[in-house]
Amino acid sequence: MGLAYAAFMLPIRAIQGLFAIIVLGVLAYASSDWAWWWSPSQINFLIFTAVWTLLALIYLIIAPARYPTAAHKFGILAAEVLTMLFWFAGFIALAVLLTDAGCSAGGSGHYWGPCRAAIAGDVFAAFEWLLFSATTLMAALHCWRTRNERSGKHDPAMEVHTHNTVGASHV
Repeated sequence: MGLAYAAFMLPIRAIQGLFAIIVLGVLAYASSDWAWWWSPSQINFLIFTAVWTLLALIYLIIAPARYPTAAHKFGILAAEVLTMLFWFAGFIALAVLLTDAGCSAGGSGHYWGPCRAAIAGDVFAAFEWLLFSATTLMAALHCWRTRNERSGKHDPAMEVHTHNTVGASHV
């Protein structure tokens, strides 16, 4: 079962990174065009969350593969849980703001560019939360399964495997 999880980690991490970049770009536009002198804190928080996600993904991808001592199972779980909570809080807060600002389907601001960009960013943020919920569940299950072990090693199934066999020499 571990290899089945490992086969899906690279695509999941790639999608998490792609969605974070999309949210970052779309909400940066919405933030800069919302008003001349300020931007809503909800949008700013999701911009922070996208940057945080990119940094967390670097840890979640590289630490288990290259630095196993830095990839303690509770460190992985903490990074996953924190990132998931950031996305959850951010997309809910932005959804409330967009409804209050009249950006909903029946609102007068629905056709305004920053509103449309913020709606798109919120949708991607919700999907990002779902993706991090899945990977958080995987990390939590590993911690639960290994609760009586003292090693603290990360789950090998959570590693990103690239399976590069082209041109590989066997000695």
